[in-house]
Amino acid sequence: MKVAFIGLGHMGAPMSRNVLAAGHDLVVHDLRRDAAAGLLAEGAAWADSPRAAGAGREAVITMLPGPPAVEQVLLGPDGLLDGMEPGSVWIDMSTSTPAVAGRVLALAAPRGIAVLDAPVSGMAAGARDGTLQIFAGGDAADFAVARPLLEAMGDPARIVHAGPHGAGYIVKLMINLLWFAHLTASAEVLTIGTQAGVGLATLRHCLLASPAASHFLDRDVLSVLEHGDYDEGFALALACKDLGLALDLARTSGVPVPVSAAVEQIYRQARARYGDTGGEMLPVKLLEDLTGAPLRLSTPGPPRS
Repeated sequence: MKVAFIGLGHMGAPMSRNVLAAGHDLVVHDLRRDAAAGLLAEGAAWADSPRAAGAGREAVITMLPGPPAVEQVLLGPDGLLDGMEPGSVWIDMSTSTPAVAGRVLALAAPRGIAVLDAPVSGMAAGARDGTLQIFAGGDAADFAVARPLLEAMGDPARIVHAGPHGAGYIVKLMINLLWFAHLTASAEVLTIGTQAGVGLATLRHCLLASPAASHFLDRDVLSVLEHGDYDEGFALALACKDLGLALDLARTSGVPVPVSAAVEQIYRQARARYGDTGGEMLPVKLLEDLTGAPLRLSTPGPPRS
């Protein structure tokens, strides 16, 4: 398939490399040409603009920081939509919003351009290994056409057609919101329990054997507990952006979310203290610093990939 990939950042670069490795004819574009150096050396071609990237391509994938960047790339000067041809499909794998998809769809559909929102979960390791979880929103027929391309980047068993246009974005925002809530609640529970006198390993063992068990407690938190690693692979600025989008969605859906609002405020405090580029798990450190009690297991295991 003739594919273009726009957005070669922390996630986009390894995802596009897997598209190329799967045998697709790949054109790439990014704000920084040097971000494409490795891909160009491996056989991808360069496009000087989003519009040029879309020309003659059957599918164009975007992996961008958020809704403003998506709109700029699609609809701005020399934008992608003006370069795409009837019968092609735009697949947005960014964490964005149904509103953006709707605006693009209104312009794309009359031109015969299909639209799928297909954000991902799985962090940089999943992007590198081609094992991402992918949630697609759009027409079932368009999803079926795009699925072989999605399988170049994701685990086939975890590529889901989530529903109509915008459904993929919604699922992704809800996953992120719940994960951030798990993190903030787990940090408080572990800190209260250990400060009250229970050993960290014992407390975690009891929690994992109880109805309060979670994937976060079982696996994700170990990067902090074993290695003091707060996951700089996903920045606090992006975490706050995603939380803001989730709360915006709650407001437009008419749902009061006091717990989610509190989680967002904790993340904003962590961002103010540790900076935009700090890791997404730094709200744990925020509590550690406030109490003077780092959460560390005494016998760490090997680093996680």
